[in-house]
Amino acid sequence: MGVVNVTPDSFSDGGLYFDPAAAVAHGRQLAAEGAEILDVGGESTRPGAQPVSAEEELRRVLPVVKGLAEVALGPGRGMPGLAQARATTTTFSPPTISIDTAKAAVARAALQAGATLVNDVTALRGDPEMAAVVAGSGAQCCLMHMRGEPRTMQRGDGEHWYDDVVDDVKAFLHERLAFAVEEGIAEDRILLDPGIGFGKTLQHNLQLLRRLDELRSLGRPLVVGTSRKSFIGRVIADAAQSPEPVAPQERLPGTLATCVLAYERGACVLRVHDVAPTRAALAVAAATLGAP
Repeated sequence: MGVVNVTPDSFSDGGLYFDPAAAVAHGRQLAAEGAEILDVGGESTRPGAQPVSAEEELRRVLPVVKGLAEVALGPGRGMPGLAQARATTTTFSPPTISIDTAKAAVARAALQAGATLVNDVTALRGDPEMAAVVAGSGAQCCLMHMRGEPRTMQRGDGEHWYDDVVDDVKAFLHERLAFAVEEGIAEDRILLDPGIGFGKTLQHNLQLLRRLDELRSLGRPLVVGTSRKSFIGRVIADAAQSPEPVAPQERLPGTLATCVLAYERGACVLRVHDVAPTRAALAVAAATLGAP
């Protein structure tokens, strides 16, 4: 899953692809590198991020979703560069377009524009109409664990946030999966995300990665998003005995390590900013493990 942020304030690439044309070009590049899902988001969910209105979020994401939906229609629709890249380097199916939003109005419009997956960091809690939108469209959805909401999720004494972070996240995802099914969303259309970095301390994140296989009993594909996150920067800095975490753009080696570990423990989807190196790392991991 390649990240396409259409925001001015995301922690990793805020503003870099804020222009719709730049975001579409970036998404096409990620697809050419082998991204099978393109996740378009118009509202930052970094710690402390401020919310944006549905109108502003729609203004940001709709042109990008429409532009990237053309990718999913295949060659001959104005994208010879992508078609040529696929012909020479990959045999992947056209990418799924995902809309990263917690707002039903944004999800509805994006689905009409060509998205087929709703990535909701609130797990259908942020907007009471979201479940109906997903169920009525037949779209896939990803339900993620998050403590609180982006503005508050890292506040307080993290030592007391969970009795056992893996057990608590598992129970939450089990409950949200059951809720989604009760609301009419087909179970085979649902993915689950433990929410690495969302209301977790460094040790919570490492515990979730270490024990990720315990979530496989939920019976749904696991999505893991560790890409460039601050806990990786902290671990790398600690290893170098540096007082400051390394910058997001310097966290690729750590990201690759977490992706390989997550894959080995059962992750099905890796949400990343750097698609090509991640695919290469996973190809070596798969070959080593004797997996497809």
